[in-house]
Amino acid sequence: MDEIRIGDKLVGSKHKPFIIAELSANHGQSLEKALRLVDAAAEVGADAIKLQTYTADTITIDVGTNEFLIDDPDSLWQGISLYELYQKAMTPWQWHKEIFERATSLGMTFFSTPFDDTAVDFLESLSVPCYKIASFENIDHGLLKKVARTNKPVIMSTGMASLEELTESVAVLKENGCKDLILLKCTSSYPAEPIDANIVTISKLRELFGCQVGLSDHTLGLGVSVASVALGATVIEKHFVLDRDDNDIDSAFSLEPEELKNLIIETKRAWQSLGEVSFTPTPKEVKSQKHRRSLYICEDLKAGDILNEKNLRSIRPGLGLPPKYLDEVLGKPVKQDVKKGTALSWDLVSTR
Repeated sequence: MDEIRIGDKLVGSKHKPFIIAELSANHGQSLEKALRLVDAAAEVGADAIKLQTYTADTITIDVGTNEFLIDDPDSLWQGISLYELYQKAMTPWQWHKEIFERATSLGMTFFSTPFDDTAVDFLESLSVPCYKIASFENIDHGLLKKVARTNKPVIMSTGMASLEELTESVAVLKENGCKDLILLKCTSSYPAEPIDANIVTISKLRELFGCQVGLSDHTLGLGVSVASVALGATVIEKHFVLDRDDNDIDSAFSLEPEELKNLIIETKRAWQSLGEVSFTPTPKEVKSQKHRRSLYICEDLKAGDILNEKNLRSIRPGLGLPPKYLDEVLGKPVKQDVKKGTALSWDLVSTR
């Protein structure tokens, strides 16, 4: 749980968040564009490139009526059939090797989401270091068994699943050889609204299943992803596009290169800020303590003069008595002549 190796990278709470750039369908059926996406993700510092491995025929059937037609008016893909969508969205299998080789040459981890057994067999031939299970497939126990039996790390999105379904699916994975599991809190709407993200669930998932937890984020912007790190997310997955104006299939909820760069920077900062429970000053704060408030003489005084609210004040810097002693010393005489700007100390005050 504490640390999982994916390719040549370690994932866990002691490491900066593992950032996955999801290419999905944003290549627009152009290998050249897919490779440019890989280059752009590497340039801004993504840890991994992820594909999706299916064909229209392995994910659905060629029927364009009734429930096979996307008729949700809120859907980005309203009005086309599932088969038509996946024909446009699929990444040709013959591209995988070249995309993976490009990612490796640039220092990134590569892997994919398989959607049936043939995809797992194909990805095994390419020696992927881990597998991703999509939200829509997290109840497919046959696929889970196939992936688990590779004995490689599994990253599984939790979108749409009930706790009962997740419990069953995690059990299937573990019973079939999965030792390294990362669950991704996910809201399966495109784009998702932050109000529906419910990322406080991240902590509960980690508690219930004793594994690392991350976020598959379909919301717009960076805020939800950055906030998830504060809740313990070790992995962040975001769809990635060269230019949203290209209107690729998943463009509407994908990050452009500069946004992905900022995600990487800000999630690392969030992770660095977690630290540990501490109620003591840091070394840098110790240096700053001399600039705190403390008690200072604010007028020239003669021996025997009485300290009052005019000639003794709580001000910066912090080399005098702490302000908590103000009431205790007011009304007391000073033992000697004192110049304005002198830090008050007990040896200047007559306590008789």
